[in-house]
Amino acid sequence: MNTEMYGIIAMFMITVLLAIPLGRYMGKLFSGETTWLDPIFNPIDQLIYRISGVDPKIEMNWKQHLKVLLTINFIWFVLAMLVLTNMAHLPLNPDHNPSMSADLAFNTAVSFISNTNLQHYSGETGMSYLGQLVLMLFQFISAGCGMAICVVVFKAMKEGANHSLGNFYFLFVRSCTRILLPIAFIMAVLFLLNGMPMTFKGKDTITTLQGDTVQVSRGPVAAFVAIKQLGTNGGGFFGPNSAHPFENPNYFTNMVETIAIALLPIALIFTMGYMLKRKKLAWLIVGVMTVGFFLLLAPTIIMETAGNPAIAKMGIEQTSGNMEGKEVRLGAAASAYWGIVTTVTSNGSVNAMHDSFMPLAGMCTMLGMMVNAFYGGIGVGFLNFYIFMILAVFISGLMVGRTPELMGKKIEAKEMKIAMIIALIHPFLILSGTAIAAYLYAHHPAEYAGWLSNPGFHGFSEMLYEFTSASANNGSEFAGLGANTPWWNISDGIVMLLSRYLPIIGPVAIAGLLAQKKYIPESAGTLKTDTVTFGLMVMAVIIIVAALSFFPSLALGPVAEYFTFH
Repeated sequence: MNTEMYGIIAMFMITVLLAIPLGRYMGKLFSGETTWLDPIFNPIDQLIYRISGVDPKIEMNWKQHLKVLLTINFIWFVLAMLVLTNMAHLPLNPDHNPSMSADLAFNTAVSFISNTNLQHYSGETGMSYLGQLVLMLFQFISAGCGMAICVVVFKAMKEGANHSLGNFYFLFVRSCTRILLPIAFIMAVLFLLNGMPMTFKGKDTITTLQGDTVQVSRGPVAAFVAIKQLGTNGGGFFGPNSAHPFENPNYFTNMVETIAIALLPIALIFTMGYMLKRKKLAWLIVGVMTVGFFLLLAPTIIMETAGNPAIAKMGIEQTSGNMEGKEVRLGAAASAYWGIVTTVTSNGSVNAMHDSFMPLAGMCTMLGMMVNAFYGGIGVGFLNFYIFMILAVFISGLMVGRTPELMGKKIEAKEMKIAMIIALIHPFLILSGTAIAAYLYAHHPAEYAGWLSNPGFHGFSEMLYEFTSASANNGSEFAGLGANTPWWNISDGIVMLLSRYLPIIGPVAIAGLLAQKKYIPESAGTLKTDTVTFGLMVMAVIIIVAALSFFPSLALGPVAEYFTFH
């Protein structure tokens, strides 16, 4: 167990140590400064602009940025629907996998353009290689869009900002070509060297030690997994995701994949510090996020390594911890660490089955998604945290009797209304969706009860987790829920759409409105946002909002299930 803990410490430390210089590099990229990779990537970027017919030098206001973002995503959504519903008739389908139904294609297309990657299918039987490649492309696009729109907010937060906030195409293309693509390429090579498949051949036939003949699925896995992890996407090439040995062969690949999950979300905070010249604020935000992360991580590791009390009562030793749903080559501790990293970000990939976590460990994974601001997804994690900063500034202003200010700009009624709407959308989508699902299960069992195999406390947790994951654009699941039904495909799709774009529109609108206001120099009475006091205030706001919104539902699910073991 000590060795497992050393591995966890190493993964976290490497993530932070890589994020610091990467954040500085990204700050230079988005500021238009010269970098050593310019001679390589400038021609590539110019070719993309020329083919697309766009001018990256045209300045845009916040409304124009949002218009371009939504247009790009709509076009790719239409393309995804066309490919997914016609895979059986398109090339690169050596295993002759069928096309998707309309409701499953809708769910999958929305899932991948929204950076959720919730999967109600198993890739080896439900997707052609062409479909996988299209989804791999979307994993670049969704992550690039998140990074670009986050940088728009950074630009709006700068002292002296006005209505001109850069060019979305410039930010988006640089995010994809100069950050996501080269890092994903390096990761894919490492995965390839460690035995991960990378081929367009169909299933291979092997003979087992018992003499049985087995058809083994493969494909362009290494490239897919690299961007899946790096872009906080999380969609697996195979059904078991990174619990599958072809998608995560050994402990080294497990470390690389785990480090990649939180690398860019953390690096973006340091990017903000570089662009705003507020390094102290960047460290404060990373500190608050990290405290929240460890508050969820510590109990999860303790519970998963302690084992299952129901098994302990039978007199069975559990020296390896709670190993149900986990891979022996990875262990309980590393699986618990991945489980929290993947849910505090919007990644959602898994190397163990979250449905088999102990009740309160499963609750911690849900809390990570319910808060959705401890690191969070690429770009959108900071946007969610930005809303909590607005709320903290407003409450602090009320406490001292001053007009709330953030970065020298007054926060007034319009900004607060937007912030409150965005803060309430997340719990509204989760709780209302779960309530409707519970009603349908209880009152229409003939039509809807088939997808729930665990009635009782755990069954409620499965439904709650599903909508929490969809609303947090996470994509992981309590896999005991049979979610490939029209109800779940359509309802999850609607939740993913609303929870992706409204929490982007809100913070961008607030930042754009604040950028147009007159800058107020700091005075003796100004609330400083880079102090420990303000960090504690933000954490208090996060805890209060999460506790008030979600404690009753958690009490009905994982908390109640916990007491059945004790």
